[in-house]
Amino acid sequence: MARILVMDDSAFMRTLLRGALEAAGHEVEDFLPMSALEVLKKTKEWKPDLVLTDYHMPLIKGDEVARMAQRGCPDARILVLTATRDPDVEARLRRSGASLVLYKPMAAPEVLRHAEELLAQ
Repeated sequence: MARILVMDDSAFMRTLLRGALEAAGHEVEDFLPMSALEVLKKTKEWKPDLVLTDYHMPLIKGDEVARMAQRGCPDARILVLTATRDPDVEARLRRSGASLVLYKPMAAPEVLRHAEELLAQ
């Protein structure tokens, strides 16, 4: 069982991902980050094994989430979901600490499979 932190501006997506991850036996915390400092604080306190985040949120982008999550919990893997198919965005995410970038739409079981592959590394 891993500790997984889910961040997304969509309550529906947070609930969907949380359900799939918990059904697979993982401990899941989810929230909508309002700032980079919130991400830093949450990752320092909760120490997730994996951070699963959306790229495009109203107040913070996935690259900033990745950067702050790495500062807060350097051992955590970071999986970013995005609908933005732009090589520059993916490169920026990788430089910021993203372990894997997945493109939406993607079904929850597929996200779970990728998350578990990252956790196994």
